[in-house]
Amino acid sequence: MTGAPASAVAARRWLERIRALPLNERVRVMNVCGGHERSISMAGLRGVLPPQIELIPGPGCPVCVCPEEDVYAAIRLAARREVILVAFGDMLRVPANLPKNEPRSLEQARAAGGDVRPIASPQEAAKIARANPDRDVVFFAAGFETTTAPVAALVAEGLPDNLSILLSGRLTWPAVAMLLDSEEAGFDALIAPGHVSTVMGPEEWRFVPERHGIPSAVAGFETDSLLAALHSVLTQHLEGRAVLDNSYETVARPGGNPTARRLIAETLDVVDATWRGIGVIPKSGFALKPRFAAFDAVRRFDLDLAEARKRAGQMPPGCDCARVVLGKIYPNQCVLFGKACTPRTPIGPCMVSDEGACRIWWSSGIRQAESHDRAAAG
Repeated sequence: MTGAPASAVAARRWLERIRALPLNERVRVMNVCGGHERSISMAGLRGVLPPQIELIPGPGCPVCVCPEEDVYAAIRLAARREVILVAFGDMLRVPANLPKNEPRSLEQARAAGGDVRPIASPQEAAKIARANPDRDVVFFAAGFETTTAPVAALVAEGLPDNLSILLSGRLTWPAVAMLLDSEEAGFDALIAPGHVSTVMGPEEWRFVPERHGIPSAVAGFETDSLLAALHSVLTQHLEGRAVLDNSYETVARPGGNPTARRLIAETLDVVDATWRGIGVIPKSGFALKPRFAAFDAVRRFDLDLAEARKRAGQMPPGCDCARVVLGKIYPNQCVLFGKACTPRTPIGPCMVSDEGACRIWWSSGIRQAESHDRAAAG
């Protein structure tokens, strides 16, 4: 019989160190990344950590914050007979606020006859465009920095003339900055996303300890890396200091990925952007640079995204995804969780995506809603 993997041994050691810490009061630790939340929930970490540690899922789901207006625009484009609409798989099920007699998602638009195709990479969008030279292909590109970097590479390589992009890319850190600049941030320490740090560089998160005095650590997705980062921020908290630690240094290196950052800078501008249910966050989105305007789907098809609609930009009625994304409530504290809203019948985007906290909690076995806010419970 072979021994336990080294990562499992390391995880147990970090857990023992965390349990040995003299925690006499509640410490609220936010994780930004949907992948982190999935690792935490699937490993059952909340059930084995000391009760004083509160792990809060944060704004780490790009599907969840993709503007409802962009989803609506994609549905409208999918209804055009000359258009092939391609998007990453999770986006097909995200609901828009539309009448029941109209397609309310890209999945329903496909069922109504639209040519909607899920893809796994930006290169697939270009391949489909080249294979269909007599059709317009629109790539609905939603995602954070790790997804936007390959989109930037696609643009830099040169797009087929019949391919345009409906870009809904977002930067991660401005959402955390917005929370910290608010009256009540709602957390005492931060676990920063390893994959974003791999692209953009860990130093992008220095503002959290330096400007706000909040302990922070970059973590990978394995349990040992997450627990190492958690031990770091808890130790900082106990010692009354705040720095940015890197528990993912073999992958997330200073400066990030120079090629990815260069391609983003060459093809995209950073702009103010809307986050669904939250509003406009300054300098939190990506837009194609003016010289690539011919490949902007909004301009190519002359879409009016300001068209008057009663609930434009909002979550569906009764859906509390926005407060889940901001860490104000836990997923099962939404009144729709596990009732009207399930992975089979998602009401809000947090139950659609594999990176959405609601979907993750459901998949980890939490199926019933609670009725109290996290803040009130504390």
